[in-house]
Amino acid sequence: MGDIPPDHPLRSLFLLLVEKAFSEDLRWRDRYVSRYIADLMADFAHADRLYPLCDSMGKPIDQMTEMLAEGDVRLRAASFEREREVHKYIGDYTLFMTGIFPEHLKRLKITKMLLSPDYLVDYVKVGKRSYRIVSEFDYGKFKESTPLYRKLSENFEVCVIGLGSVRREIDRMKLRKIRRLAPSFGSFLN
Repeated sequence: MGDIPPDHPLRSLFLLLVEKAFSEDLRWRDRYVSRYIADLMADFAHADRLYPLCDSMGKPIDQMTEMLAEGDVRLRAASFEREREVHKYIGDYTLFMTGIFPEHLKRLKITKMLLSPDYLVDYVKVGKRSYRIVSEFDYGKFKESTPLYRKLSENFEVCVIGLGSVRREIDRMKLRKIRRLAPSFGSFLN
């Protein structure tokens, strides 16, 4: 669950925001999906958690094409469990980025156009596919989570929209706090 403890108020806030967005805006009530996405937000709240995958030299992997190679047993993944672990991360990362920071992905595509093949990557398709791959690990300790990852794959776009609603609510909360702290600036913030 990352560096933020399970009972931390930030996790509670994220769960509240996710449940509200998914149940009210999207009319989708699924406590397992809501909990998973709220935990995902808390896990990625620390910037150093965005790129936990490392190459064989220990260097963090920050390019999607490299992540995909790392998660393929035919290329770099040393085991099927490693493949699952990497694809779970790719699904989480693409969901988080497309839902919470879509503007970052647009900038990333522009800046990488000449420098990296990542500009060709469709994050939604990659995220859906990665969660589908994770859901296919339907055995042993992974069996219980199979339905969750299948839902995330099949409803990836809905989850992105829900996270977009969460992002807008967080932005509104920040704006309300700014207005409360600096009432004389209120007219500039409208």
